[in-house]
Amino acid sequence: MKSRSIFLCLLLTLAMLVFSLAGCSNKKAETGEEESSGQQASSGEQASSGEQASSGEQVTSGFSYSDNIADNGYWKDLKAVEVVDLIDLSTITIPKNVHTIDQATVESTITSMLANYPTVEQITDRAIADGDTVNIDYVGSVDGVEFSGGSTQGSGTEVTIGVTSYIDDFLEQLIGHSPGDTFDILVTFPEDYGVEELNGKDAVFDTTVNYIALSTPAVLSDEFVVTNFSAEYSWNTVEEMRAGIEKDLAEESVNSFLVAEVLTASTVSSVPDKIIQYENDAMVKYYENNASNYGMTLDEFLAQFVGIASVDELITTYADMNAQSAKESIVVQAIAEYAGIEVSSDELAPYFLEYYQVDDIATFEGMYGQPYLKQAVLRDKVTSYIKENVAYE
Repeated sequence: MKSRSIFLCLLLTLAMLVFSLAGCSNKKAETGEEESSGQQASSGEQASSGEQASSGEQVTSGFSYSDNIADNGYWKDLKAVEVVDLIDLSTITIPKNVHTIDQATVESTITSMLANYPTVEQITDRAIADGDTVNIDYVGSVDGVEFSGGSTQGSGTEVTIGVTSYIDDFLEQLIGHSPGDTFDILVTFPEDYGVEELNGKDAVFDTTVNYIALSTPAVLSDEFVVTNFSAEYSWNTVEEMRAGIEKDLAEESVNSFLVAEVLTASTVSSVPDKIIQYENDAMVKYYENNASNYGMTLDEFLAQFVGIASVDELITTYADMNAQSAKESIVVQAIAEYAGIEVSSDELAPYFLEYYQVDDIATFEGMYGQPYLKQAVLRDKVTSYIKENVAYE
């Protein structure tokens, strides 16, 4: 069983890569935590899945990820070769420093991966100091009334003083307390926090320190590799892990180089409005789903987590990125048309099993539709075709 690059996400849409990079860059959870891009809200901060954004905010209701995509994975009613002046792939040479990965980069990557598998010791016999990682529980209230999302609900959350971002001096007030202590933390929400009932309000967090978490990095060994990576990547030794990472890094580097090279050198004379609209709708749908998960309207979610006031502003802000994504998808289709590349229904299940260890794609088909999945697989097949037709230095 093969494993696709461990550093490349499963591309279930040509647009979602852009959204995942752009989304939630100014995220602020209702507990007072002000999160940077990529951080997850704690379970206590998430609304129940049954809560829905208001119907008036669902501007993409009826949108399907397979809209305007034909059964072969191509955009409907588009002859891409007629609007794309493609580069001659045989003129592309991939520089050696792009497809060759030095060992220092491999070792750095391994170190980063090992950081995700620490041994954590729970320290309970000393006071908290600046820089400590601490597991705490808290219940927040304003004027004596608990507010939504202001509690860890007894599940505990880990914060690092000086690293994790909470409102006001929340975390600094932990310093000097010890595991087992229960005390009040007093803070003031910013005037522009984004939640009307909390903006500028004084809040009290009834806080309990559970323990100080002391992490020790994992020690790399064949046994560690088998335990943590064998099932997913088929690595059984440290050397197999190094070789696999080197191969994956090289693949990622080559793919990035070729995307930039082919897109820069290929001219798209026109981009159909319906593809731009698709990119916009898919982006808005992504944020609608997130808003729904938080029990918020779309406008509320955009204002609080993204720092954008409205859907119109969202579309304007990411207009260039969406246009680039649309152009990329058209260039991919033009190459597919030129090379006669298509994706059949019979290819989907074996593809997802081989590269992503997904045994049953029925859930994906229900969520996205077969044409959408085929377009994602089409991109991968086109990438393989490009790599077979360029030179390597």
